[in-house]
Amino acid sequence: MACLGLLEKMVLYLGILVYSKRRLTLVPKLLQQVSIKPQVKLNQQSNATMIHKNLNISNLQEAQGDMRNGYGYGSIGVFVSGIVWVFSSLIVNYHSSQKGIWTLIIGGMFIFPIATLLGKLMGIKGGHHKNNPFGKLAMEGTLWMIMCIPLAYGLSLIKVEWFFQGMMMIIAGRYLTFASIYGIRLYWVLGIILGLAAYALFRMEAGGFPSALTGGLIEIIFGIVIYGLYRYDKQKI
Repeated sequence: MACLGLLEKMVLYLGILVYSKRRLTLVPKLLQQVSIKPQVKLNQQSNATMIHKNLNISNLQEAQGDMRNGYGYGSIGVFVSGIVWVFSSLIVNYHSSQKGIWTLIIGGMFIFPIATLLGKLMGIKGGHHKNNPFGKLAMEGTLWMIMCIPLAYGLSLIKVEWFFQGMMMIIAGRYLTFASIYGIRLYWVLGIILGLAAYALFRMEAGGFPSALTGGLIEIIFGIVIYGLYRYDKQKI
């Protein structure tokens, strides 16, 4: 029995030794594999850095210039949007707030085609180069705005006027992106003024008519100013 117990201990020790040696041989391989992964990430980061270093800023400026020339600095769209807002405010005042809401929603669908048509009648191309990345950004901003409309409509179920104030906030945020799309900082001013106006109307508990009218007048004024800037720059060329 003593011999059997001794034999069992020897087998156990031998097994531990073999297992330990196997672990020791695996450790360097594991360390090697682990050490490779950070190197791959480092290479990816260095490649990304090289790409950013090789970016030609003039290309971005050319893309913005293509958008400015193609859409008249975006002025016609801003102006037409303001007209839709004012018309919506009149519907609210003379009919009902609910009809005014649907006037703004449905009328908003025709802002781009109407602006494009008016722009072409005024000598504006109404389009951009198909490879211009800012064209995709403008489309993405439009889709984002459309997806936010149900949120504003949900606010109207609590208070009708909140729809117009909420939409002013949404459109204000979208105009901030126009500063990058067109390379015109004046859109920052437009976005900030619209946002502050929406907040002020909310604090004053303004109704649907003054809310929609305010948003429309702000856009009409800025649309005229931006178009004037476009015509002034065209005359200098």
